[in-house]
Amino acid sequence: MIRLENLSKTYVLQGASKVVADQINMEFTSGASVALLGRNGAGKSTLMRMIAGGLSPDRGRIVLRGSVSWPVGFQGSFHPDLTGAQNSRFVARIYGVDTGELLYFVEDFAGLGAHFHQPVRRYSAGMKARLAFALSMGIHFDTYLIDEVTSVGDGAFRQKSQAVLRTRLQRSGALIVSHSMEMIRALCQSGVVLEQGRLEYFDDIEAAIHQHNLNMDVS
Repeated sequence: MIRLENLSKTYVLQGASKVVADQINMEFTSGASVALLGRNGAGKSTLMRMIAGGLSPDRGRIVLRGSVSWPVGFQGSFHPDLTGAQNSRFVARIYGVDTGELLYFVEDFAGLGAHFHQPVRRYSAGMKARLAFALSMGIHFDTYLIDEVTSVGDGAFRQKSQAVLRTRLQRSGALIVSHSMEMIRALCQSGVVLEQGRLEYFDDIEAAIHQHNLNMDVS
């Protein structure tokens, strides 16, 4: 469960204020897969970072019950001088999961070959993305925070990513950001639309997509 209580966040860029969250009150129940829709720059990724704990709100608070993932696919916490395997061991220790099982899953799923045992600083952006997604899927969370991650890699890797994600969501919930309405329809039952710092909830995913399209001036 994720509950937002009077959540507020404003940025000041070049002297102009940008409201990302304007006293938002919302609860996402456990086990539900909810789409987070909004135009570019609306603050979707900022909201995800606040929920994950990587960014503090200006006011209000976020209440979490059960385990909530970091933003799936996030690459910023890798130590560049450690190998993919060593980074995986570090994550396993932090989250208290079996190191051997996580290493086996990540090495097999990411498909990095010998690069898995080389420093991450030698990785391409695509290789880092594959490692990050594999790590995210290798640990069970009650709720996954997902921000455009299944668009990484080639076609085969994207299909594999979407398949394992569907498997995880059979027993977990998610908050999902994606520009792919096909993916949103396949994974989400309901949706929220972020517009000018306000969050509007829709029980039906088609109603959420319709409102999002209206905001985007798409007929």
